[in-house]
Amino acid sequence: MTDIRQYLDSTYLKTAEQTGLTEAENAAVAREFIQEAIDGHFKLIMIRPEMVSFAKAMVEKASSKLLVGTVIDFPFGLSPLEMKMAEAEKAIEDGADDLDFVCNYEAFKIGDVERVRDEILQCTALGLAAGKTVKWIIEVAALDNQQIVRLSALIKNVVVTHFKEDSYASVFVKSSTGFYKTQNNLPNGATIPTITMMIENAYPLPVKAAGGVRSFEEAEAMIRLGVKRIGTSSAKAIAEGKISKTGY
Repeated sequence: MTDIRQYLDSTYLKTAEQTGLTEAENAAVAREFIQEAIDGHFKLIMIRPEMVSFAKAMVEKASSKLLVGTVIDFPFGLSPLEMKMAEAEKAIEDGADDLDFVCNYEAFKIGDVERVRDEILQCTALGLAAGKTVKWIIEVAALDNQQIVRLSALIKNVVVTHFKEDSYASVFVKSSTGFYKTQNNLPNGATIPTITMMIENAYPLPVKAAGGVRSFEEAEAMIRLGVKRIGTSSAKAIAEGKISKTGY
């Protein structure tokens, strides 16, 4: 039987401003998520960059196998390459195991494919050289189906062309930040059709489903499709077979 906890990247990425909490109160919520991920034996805790070193210290104190991940250029992905890389280097110094980069999907949409290709190449090289797992968030709700197919394939082609086969399992294509605002309350993340397109066009790279997976059944459906990780703020509810009402 599949241990669903080993697919779950438990996620808390909200700022104090987004939650209406003070900085101290929001940090306390983040600490609760880290502890919950340690206690729940999840695969990873996905946390904002400023919390990485704190999370790493908690994990080490608990002698836990929990991985610590963070987001880079979150949530819009519009920063110049130098800023993306500097942020990634700081996260590596702080002990992050996984680096989830927001791809510059807006540049891709207007046809600046070379810019996107270069950031994928340079940032992936940086992460892999440090022994880290790299994930590329393509923000599927901002793309049409053809763009999802083409961007997934672009990431795949860069990795397959420039890196050795034993690196492929360490470079993911990821669906969503979970923060993209859609019109008419449409899904902003992982749906069956979207994830299917990603898997078909990213192969042999693994896919991470993020945004909208809130129940054990939804998580199981994604795993059956072939995803290797699930990003969710509902990890505890999923592991316990419950349905969460949270937004990510």
